[in-house]
Amino acid sequence: MNDHWKPANKDSTESHGQYISAIYRHMQILISSELQPYRIGSGQYIFLMSIAFHQPITQKALSERLLIDKTTTAKAIAKLEAEGYVRREADPADNRYQLLYLTESGREVVPKVQEALSRVKSKTRKGISDEEYDLLNDLLKTVLHNLSEQEDV
Repeated sequence: MNDHWKPANKDSTESHGQYISAIYRHMQILISSELQPYRIGSGQYIFLMSIAFHQPITQKALSERLLIDKTTTAKAIAKLEAEGYVRREADPADNRYQLLYLTESGREVVPKVQEALSRVKSKTRKGISDEEYDLLNDLLKTVLHNLSEQEDV
């Protein structure tokens, strides 16, 4: 007897959402494992890398750039700050805002994080041509855009 359940009609039950969700979970596990030696969680690396390439940046601008809510951003920044990878400074142009910068430890860890992410990315790209990978990214961006655009009510 076959222990694997299979839907009768593939077209009616298969969804890109289920694959995106499963891919996300598997990637988070791999990324967490790769970044564990640096005490960076799978939820923080994206913030670290964005700060590295766009510093100085405000927390608000970081949230907007990454399309992530302010609360999640604040928690991730607090964790990176506690680990000694990120520091805040008052924005001289507007004291209501704080600018985010990498610390020396942050600058040292970024290449290691890039290497770890590259290993995960290589695993995801196995058997996929550059053209197919570019198309996949373009399609996913379109799906995200479709879901995130404001509807006129």
